[in-house]
Amino acid sequence: MDAILVVNAGSSSLKFQFFEIVGAGIERRIRGQIDGIGTRPRLRATAVDGAVLVDRSYEPQVVGDLPAAIAETRAWVQTLEGFVLKAIGHRVVHGGPDYTKPVLIGPGVLDRLSTFQDLAPLHQPNNLAPIRLAMEINPDVPQVACFDTAFHRGHAAHADCYALPQSFYDEGVRRYGFHGLSYEYIAERLVETAPDVARGRVIVAHLGSGASMCALHDGRSVETTMGFTALDGLPMGTRPGQMDPGVVLYLIDQKGMSSGEVTDLLYRSSGLKGLSGISGDMRDLLASDDPRAALAIDHFVHRCALNAGMLAAALGGLDAFVFTAGVGENSAPIRARIAERLVWLGVECDPAVNEAGAMTISTATSRVSLHILPTDEELMIARHTLALIGTL
Repeated sequence: MDAILVVNAGSSSLKFQFFEIVGAGIERRIRGQIDGIGTRPRLRATAVDGAVLVDRSYEPQVVGDLPAAIAETRAWVQTLEGFVLKAIGHRVVHGGPDYTKPVLIGPGVLDRLSTFQDLAPLHQPNNLAPIRLAMEINPDVPQVACFDTAFHRGHAAHADCYALPQSFYDEGVRRYGFHGLSYEYIAERLVETAPDVARGRVIVAHLGSGASMCALHDGRSVETTMGFTALDGLPMGTRPGQMDPGVVLYLIDQKGMSSGEVTDLLYRSSGLKGLSGISGDMRDLLASDDPRAALAIDHFVHRCALNAGMLAAALGGLDAFVFTAGVGENSAPIRARIAERLVWLGVECDPAVNEAGAMTISTATSRVSLHILPTDEELMIARHTLALIGTL
């Protein structure tokens, strides 16, 4: 069967999916990932019917980094029969000022994307590594880059600029926003699940180890919480979210920290992990009776509520609020606590349906509807990839 391979590479995991090209569309056939890279590596893949195709664990030293994970995944993929690979689609976090839509990858594109690595050090190098390897191994297979920043590129200039001299904006120092593939999927899914609000004023909360929110109007992004880099906005698993830039100046000038040390602090040792001193995983914090865990959760909920108010102001009101991603889809306590802070906007959460994880969790009298929608970035990548190779 003709197929598209979708690759989503992170710092500790490599996710992949196979989609069969069926007529003018696609159908998912396999989903898998290798996670716990360097700690507890495990390769798993299942067919669309849930049948386990592989479940293999490794010693940490065997799969100690992303290149090793790519090699193990590739070795298993080569054992599959019946797939004729027509294209590979990749999630690339930062598209910079150049890329406003998916693009076919060539050496020039790859070189340009490499210049944005310092703007997304947790993601961009890992996003590009599988692309480079595939270019060496299968140079004739088209590869497509799909950007997390692209969905937000229609913002008004006054929303995307910083209050800096124009020359900085011209060279690319501006608000980009991220998680765009997720928001794009949710915008399309809302048309099917909640058509009465899909074209209205909607806030989507993508809450996971990386977290952000996006204001949608008529299915388009008008404002988002992340900016120039993926450090901005909400507190995250290991990233601090919005912070006075004077703190960075203090760390450098007064604490004598190098830019590399500050980068490591802000990307790997802050957020819920840094504030709690326990973990960046919300599940661990909710299970803990340590007051530092409670502080981290309180801070997260507080900042989510504040940012929701900002986005509601950008929209001029609110018709619906959507929870998605790992925490948003699976944590009823966090959903409930955020909803409690949004009562002033007309939000009323039904505790029973929230605990049950229903698709709609608002009460019948709520002026703002509340929804849980699982995101599907890989499906968006596959769709974009098919559309682009269809023009070749």
